[in-house]
Amino acid sequence: MVWNPGELPEELSIEDLRTKHASYPRNPTIADVFFKAGLIETWGRGTIKIIEECAKANLPEPKFSILNGGLLVTFYKDKFSEQWFLEQQLNERQITAIKYLKKNEFITNSIYQEICETSDRSAYRDLEQLIDKQIIIKAGEKKGTKYFLNIGG
Repeated sequence: MVWNPGELPEELSIEDLRTKHASYPRNPTIADVFFKAGLIETWGRGTIKIIEECAKANLPEPKFSILNGGLLVTFYKDKFSEQWFLEQQLNERQITAIKYLKKNEFITNSIYQEICETSDRSAYRDLEQLIDKQIIIKAGEKKGTKYFLNIGG
């Protein structure tokens, strides 16, 4: 987490930080010096660059929030955290499968049934839900079907 004192200007919202937006430096003179020194590449692009760099590193998008009169940026080490599992409303079998996939290249319906101690029908339904949520990617057909984590999704 990184916290910086000072709230966002009235013209900006938290949502605006994720898109191209105007720059409102608190101290225009200092900002101008940094810009001329080449330490600022484009005005109003810092938060977008942070999001892009997290994506390049296969990390989840950081969370921007206002806290105690300042801007808090929360970075996540692993997209598949316990908090993320809660947000996705996954069942215990699906969480078990994702944890398996973090350590293994792929999972199959048979492996899912074995590690989750469930039926073919439940495994199929759970896997389809994970595909719909873009958490996993399906490759192959019938007996040759494998499921992979969708790291970028």
